[in-house]
Amino acid sequence: MPTDAPDPFYYLSNFERALAWIAGRYDDLLDDSERAFLDAFLRDGARLPKASRALLVRMLMRKGTLFRTGRLAYAEIGCPVQAAVPLAALGWIDADAGVSLDELFACATRPELQRMFAASPALKGLRKAEWLEALRVADPAHALPRRYREWDAAADEAALRVLVAPLCERFRLMFFGNLHQDWSEFVLADLGVYQYERVAFGPSSRAFQQRGDVDCYLALQACRDALELTDDEAFDPLLEAVDAIDTQHNPWLALRRAKLLYAIGYQAERRRDWDAALRIYERCAWPGARHRRMRVLERDGRDEAALALALQAAAVPESEEEQQRVARMLPRLQRRLGVAAQKPAGVRAAQRGMLELPRPFEPVAVEYAVRDHLSTEDAPVHYVENALINSLFGLLCWEPVFEAVPGAFFHPFQRGPADLLAPDFRARRAAQFDVCFAQLESGAYRETILRHFETKAGVQSPFVFWGMLTPELLTLALDCLPAAHLKLWFERLLLDIRANRSGLPDLIRFWPRERRYELIEVKGPGDRLQDNQIRWLAYCVQHDMPVRVLDIRWTESADDALVGATDAEAA
Repeated sequence: MPTDAPDPFYYLSNFERALAWIAGRYDDLLDDSERAFLDAFLRDGARLPKASRALLVRMLMRKGTLFRTGRLAYAEIGCPVQAAVPLAALGWIDADAGVSLDELFACATRPELQRMFAASPALKGLRKAEWLEALRVADPAHALPRRYREWDAAADEAALRVLVAPLCERFRLMFFGNLHQDWSEFVLADLGVYQYERVAFGPSSRAFQQRGDVDCYLALQACRDALELTDDEAFDPLLEAVDAIDTQHNPWLALRRAKLLYAIGYQAERRRDWDAALRIYERCAWPGARHRRMRVLERDGRDEAALALALQAAAVPESEEEQQRVARMLPRLQRRLGVAAQKPAGVRAAQRGMLELPRPFEPVAVEYAVRDHLSTEDAPVHYVENALINSLFGLLCWEPVFEAVPGAFFHPFQRGPADLLAPDFRARRAAQFDVCFAQLESGAYRETILRHFETKAGVQSPFVFWGMLTPELLTLALDCLPAAHLKLWFERLLLDIRANRSGLPDLIRFWPRERRYELIEVKGPGDRLQDNQIRWLAYCVQHDMPVRVLDIRWTESADDALVGATDAEAA
């Protein structure tokens, strides 16, 4: 009789699918040991029983590389000690590994440790970390690795150490093109938790084109991990390691290297090591590094050098964000140096008003309180923040965003293209974006957005907020937002996706009968406008879009609630 019971080895099947994908697309980048692993795992079932393969995958999916056999209880695998034997014969695991004191404290519970070290008087009342340090000091010999049974004679256990973890980590990187995704992606997709756009993958669809690119990525990641552990140590060894990584031939890896240098520079800045921070930022091509140099020079009292650099940036800003920051910095520097400051060009500010509301009885986000206060049947108000404009863009431009250009898609679990934030993202899809933007001129955009809303529902996208987008909101938006305004928003979004996906006003108010709208940025008591919000507000005002800022003041009771003359009721 047929059964719908799930396959208990689902995770093994998923891992084998990934390995087959790697074997089919990366054979020219593999060395002999990697090919041997793939052959043994995928094809040599006689030497490597299913239970053994499943045990290895179970351990690879867990954190760390050391596992007690007593904690590897899986019904479909059975005895982990027996399943480990073929893995040990292949040299993939150590089936009776030595365990250091630090590893012991990581894998044993406090009651177990109390049983092992009951004779030590220094242990009572200490936290686990203090306890570990006390043992190190009391008996340095404890730091020497021992088999688990030698640590805990009462436990009939061994410790398994996965020796092929680095190799499999490399495979994970080659499959996903990153290290923040893991094998659970298969499970979440199979369960329907996440749905991904189907993209046509050719045989050459892969994240890396040279073996050295994988080495570079892993080396950069090792430096990033080392930075997290760096405390008061000098930066020179870390910088030497970064310098040894050659990324000149790969723009994507060069960008990752620049981001890492920026992070190192920022760490130096936090330590007030101004000279080190300057040296690092000067070598860094990551957006914002030049502004950090100005800030470091200013904080180090080198105002003349800071002003010279700020003037260079003002003449040729790298972005709206830098232009905004430099405009704020220049008058301060010029004033301190006694230099006549040029008056900045006047910019129309968004209308700003005060709204007084009774303090809610229960804690509630100020945006929701304002939404509920302003919303009426004839003029509904929705909390949308960044979600609405991004979603409309994502629905209209679905095809160009998911266009399978080289280097954009290389596995089935991508939320968006790998080059989404690259400077040439739009240029590489110029013709496809032109087709979408032409629909804003012809009026065909509405049908496209509605079609994608139906056919792509729930599919992962870097722009579409499915949890927020409802048929009611979508209809109101398409009825009340002019196509000309949509085009302006979308153009700015594409100009700098990293910076401009956020900062949009909190609320949108619709007047369906009049087919018009208003954007409202809400600021609670003590809150202030962020830089990206200021830039979006200025852009909307520049293009005569209806937008304003509401500052909220709480009153203590409903009887005291007053609405100022600038309240939205007067709009």
